[in-house]
Amino acid sequence: MTETGTPPTIVVLGGINVDLVGSTARMPAPGETVFGEDFHTAPGGKGANQAVAAARLGADVRMVGRVGQDAFGPVLLEGLRREGIDVSGVAEDPDNSSGTAMILLDADKQNYIIAIYGANLVYDETQFEAVDIALNGADVLLMQLEAPLELCQYAARKANELGVTVVWDPAPALDLRREAYRLCDVLTPNQVETEFLTGVVVTDPSSAEIAADRLLGFGVKAVVVKLGEQGAYYATSAIRGHVPSFEVEVQDTVAAGDAFAGAFGIGLSQGLPLEEAVRFGCAAGALAVTKAGAQEAMPTRAEVHDLFNR
Repeated sequence: MTETGTPPTIVVLGGINVDLVGSTARMPAPGETVFGEDFHTAPGGKGANQAVAAARLGADVRMVGRVGQDAFGPVLLEGLRREGIDVSGVAEDPDNSSGTAMILLDADKQNYIIAIYGANLVYDETQFEAVDIALNGADVLLMQLEAPLELCQYAARKANELGVTVVWDPAPALDLRREAYRLCDVLTPNQVETEFLTGVVVTDPSSAEIAADRLLGFGVKAVVVKLGEQGAYYATSAIRGHVPSFEVEVQDTVAAGDAFAGAFGIGLSQGLPLEEAVRFGCAAGALAVTKAGAQEAMPTRAEVHDLFNR
């Protein structure tokens, strides 16, 4: 992948959370207490993670979201500002808490997450106005489902009107209206979300292909099914294929999909073919799992380019 002269402008609409992260050798059974091994707090949220991923890869990033006027809110905003992210579109809610995610890591470094979204799921007219402002002159809109669906659909409609590419990560999994599929340029579910949306159990590229065809039938223009250590499967009405993962040593899998999203959005904004944009995203996701944590694990542009160009 070659560098371009003008940084892309990425708008991220999504969750801003504080992560409470603990690790244990095994998950407890109901009613059981087990010893934990480590605990720390860190900024997170799928939206904020994707914003940091895109910013570290060289994009101009505009964040739209909501935090509480509690102890966490100012810390979360300051962390985004330090990454060079425009947070003028982030509202501060006096009545609801900042989003919180409780994350447990097992001995295999798999993550189990309970998210309490708080202010993230509240919206008013200021959020619609923030979307309008942020999308002006943007290249790509990255969304998840940690913001209200009504607000996401509004943002997607506005992006369509302005010619801004819509990349929608349907996480956490929710039932989507058919209009949502039609507004989406690229839908990027993981295996669990793909099964929820399609009813197809996804275990490999072959089953991902079946599920992708079903999603294309719902009206999506392109689908990228993230397959974890198996890479990703992509499909449109005209092309399809499988991008294998990069071999790395896994520290933990937190926010690998968010690293993918930031890099994938940049790849599309810079005119990469879909397969190459997916591969660029896979490179970022692979690097993210080599480090502990979420935002702190987001790789730099130099790191991703080095892996991508091997």
